[in-house]
Amino acid sequence: MARTETDIEGILLDETLTVSFTELTSLCGATGRVVKLMVTEGLLQPEGQQPDDWRFSGLEVRRARRALRLRRDLDLNLAGVALALDLLDELETLRERLRCLEPPPDRARDD
Repeated sequence: MARTETDIEGILLDETLTVSFTELTSLCGATGRVVKLMVTEGLLQPEGQQPDDWRFSGLEVRRARRALRLRRDLDLNLAGVALALDLLDELETLRERLRCLEPPPDRARDD
């Protein structure tokens, strides 16, 4: 039987971490032009007025990487990526609310 190896790559980010515009492009493997377009589309909301002053939180880095993956894997334009991210955010919120409403697994068996 042939053995298949799969490489998995990831970056651990502290959500309180902030990175510059240049650091974000490096972390995401994106061009500055694409990151600027993502800010213009409202996909990312950096602190600061100009690209040289922009600071992105760890959550924004995660969002940027997710957006770029959606763009690449599904061949979406930035408007499509924005819609997909909004829907994924809503799904996460609904799942969290559902978890809060469901009884813990141990309590469900005791009834």
